[in-house]
Amino acid sequence: MTRLLRFGVGGVVGFLVDSGVLYALMAVGLGPYAARVPSFLCAATATWLINRYWTFADRRSLRRGSEWGRYVVAMIAGGVLNYAVYAVLVGHSEVVRTWPVLGVAAGSLAGMVLNFLSSWFLVFKAPARQP
Repeated sequence: MTRLLRFGVGGVVGFLVDSGVLYALMAVGLGPYAARVPSFLCAATATWLINRYWTFADRRSLRRGSEWGRYVVAMIAGGVLNYAVYAVLVGHSEVVRTWPVLGVAAGSLAGMVLNFLSSWFLVFKAPARQP
């Protein structure tokens, strides 16, 4: 399976985590904008785990904490693009206001290429070392 396809599978899992957390937080009273921030962070952590142990297993760092930090920082650009697409759609589309998951999907797709390149060049750049 190609690395990009694995990254995409991880993205699907991230989308499910993102959407699930978003809806859960909205169910307890958070609005669709405020709920999107923690839902994104949960999704970023889930995708980091998948990418670390599956997509880029041969390039992961021995320092998990610093790698996670680099990953989250690198995903901010994709996250900003992701959130911007989501916010525009929620603000301008009655359908997306009714079904915010559509905005999550559009935002996720918009940030995917940027996130893959960030992962490849900024996060998972070191070959795995034998313990």
